[in-house]
Amino acid sequence: MDFDWAMALGSFLVAIVVGLTGMGGGALMTPMLVTFFGVSPLAAVSSDLVAAAVMKPVGSAVHYRQGTINMRLVAWLCVGSVPSAFCGVLVAKALGSGQDVQHVIEIAMGIALLIAAFGLVVRGYQAMRDRAARHTGADRRTAAPGSPAATDAPEITVRPIPTVLVGAVGGLVVGITSVGSGSLIIVALLALYPALKANQLVGTDLMQAVPLVMAAAIGHLLFGDFQMEVTTALLVGSIPGVYIGSRISSRAPGGLIRRLLAFVLVASALKMFGLSTTALAWSLLALAAASWLTWIFVRRQVHARLAADATDRPEEDLRVPAGDA
Repeated sequence: MDFDWAMALGSFLVAIVVGLTGMGGGALMTPMLVTFFGVSPLAAVSSDLVAAAVMKPVGSAVHYRQGTINMRLVAWLCVGSVPSAFCGVLVAKALGSGQDVQHVIEIAMGIALLIAAFGLVVRGYQAMRDRAARHTGADRRTAAPGSPAATDAPEITVRPIPTVLVGAVGGLVVGITSVGSGSLIIVALLALYPALKANQLVGTDLMQAVPLVMAAAIGHLLFGDFQMEVTTALLVGSIPGVYIGSRISSRAPGGLIRRLLAFVLVASALKMFGLSTTALAWSLLALAAASWLTWIFVRRQVHARLAADATDRPEEDLRVPAGDA
């Protein structure tokens, strides 16, 4: 089979998003293979996971050098995620390989994509609060505009049992659908450890995804529907892409990328649910309009709430640091 340069280009673009946001690997790569290149869902999951096992270490190495990884969190996540990822492959294998099974995998992928999109909305809301906090003196979770995002990691108390459970659930979903190593787990980390800054969430998630994805990849090599030609094209594009994205992520926010990614995730999920092209187009237009109006309303509410809180603070606490002026 001839090398598919279009598939390599697609994986390059997806990998930039992965390195930049920590999300979108399986959530974008697998639907891309199914929708645009006609790869069967099970083969897409298998090939994508094997490629991700090579791609993830590249992105995590960049964040490791920048010091944006919490290794204790990584260790506890892996306790749950590594064995459950391998078990997820066995679950997918036990379902069989007929058309009904492929349909079940597509539905599972669609649900995982919607959860991932919701997670991006949560992160976007937090970023909006940070921008508003810059003008009220409230605490920020991301760096000030114009400042590097890579800062000293905050002190957090690791909660072993919830963290292991997050890893176990995320690993199981990854083993079945290839979606979740970033899209789902990073959202759970945001809920469990709100003190972590955005780039530290990305770096920690990319590092924990390395053993997780490797366990799932080994399972798919043994029991899945791995296709070498697909994986080769993915690797050619994804390795430079994730390196570039990670370099950008270590010094700049990815707000616009997150918004676009959330939109693409919803579109991919609806496609997995079997919507026709016309229905999909109208659904996305309605979603775009509703999201825009909702975002304006929420932003006004956040600014009003923070402004009200600021009036109750001492005057000296409201001064903007010189670096933000």
